Amino acid sequence: MGSHKILLVEDNPDDVELTMHAFRTSRMANEIIVARDGEDALAYLFHTEQYAERATTEDDLPALVLLDIKLPGISGLDVLRRLRENDRTRRIPVVILTTSDDQTDIVSGYDLGVNSYIRKPVDFSAFTGVVDQLGLYWLVMNTPSPI
Repeated sequence: MGSHKILLVEDNPDDVELTMHAFRTSRMANEIIVARDGEDALAYLFHTEQYAERATTEDDLPALVLLDIKLPGISGLDVLRRLRENDRTRRIPVVILTTSDDQTDIVSGYDLGVNSYIRKPVDFSAFTGVVDQLGLYWLVMNTPSPI
């Protein structure tokens, strides 16, 4: 996975803006692709619908998926399930970034192969710190799986 793109799957426009602002504040230069729901995320990852013309290369896969689980239509857990079922996408690091602390959601996420489950802090400076740590670990320190 040669890409340094981040796929942010988030339906709440305020949370999208907060996340984008946190990435800018932490000076992360990664391209962030925003999918507003599970269907859009799957279309992006699997080159369907509006993304059907995108070139299919290893560099087109995101280096990291930040996934909300409470999405309209196709849930975040269903997106995760589809990612893990596909040979091409199953090794992409996925971090659930959500407000839910429901134990069922946490267990389901790990059962489906999420790499990390993080509750979004309410405080912006704390959230920026989380984004800093996410970026540092997943995009700098972590050695991604070779194809």
